[in-house]
Amino acid sequence: MWKYSKSTDHQPGFTLVELAIVLVIIGLILAAVLKGQQMIENGKVKNVINDLRGVSTAYYAYMDRYKAIPGDDAAAINHVSGGVNGNGDGYISGRFAATDTPVDGETTESNKFWQHTRLAGFLTGSGSNPPTNSVGGILGIEGSAADAGTTTYGMNGPVVCASNIPWKIAQAVDIQLDDGISTTGTVRTGPVDTPATAAAVPAIVYGTGASGVAATSTIEEGVHTICMKI
Repeated sequence: MWKYSKSTDHQPGFTLVELAIVLVIIGLILAAVLKGQQMIENGKVKNVINDLRGVSTAYYAYMDRYKAIPGDDAAAINHVSGGVNGNGDGYISGRFAATDTPVDGETTESNKFWQHTRLAGFLTGSGSNPPTNSVGGILGIEGSAADAGTTTYGMNGPVVCASNIPWKIAQAVDIQLDDGISTTGTVRTGPVDTPATAAAVPAIVYGTGASGVAATSTIEEGVHTICMKI
């Protein structure tokens, strides 16, 4: 008599405990990656803030030492060796990203600012062209005169500007230094392709200000120019 024997094939697989361990490991890896990205972004925000504050500090240090506005200094030739005089009219003319060669008394003083402060030892570098900021754009300075009807994103007087700033970093800088709204306060932002010196306030808003007034987010991508009043 034949005896029928049924064999059972055992298919290997993961237990619930093993699956749980794998999921925990994946979660830890993702958390580490996200944390690393956040640290990198926070570092960029800090570097942009240091860029802006560094220029502001040099501006006031020069004024304190020589009793004149760097770039506009009409006696720069006497204050710093190799300096080219500004016209002494009380504000810095020229655009923040200009690369004009300094000429005695002429009006492109945004480049003379770098020459004066570098020769005085307040900023590093050489020459008169603006440097690259910490995220690869231009770091520069410009001024406006209320009586001439010009402003920088609605701000009068000297400002330091940084271009090529991603919107998240621009917003974080504004929140830390000002009110978190791109069109108000002492830190303002405009589209990267818009000249910083313009009579119109930039038509972008990227968040809600410290005052709690809601702002409509009209842009959330791309790079921008951020300017801080000195």
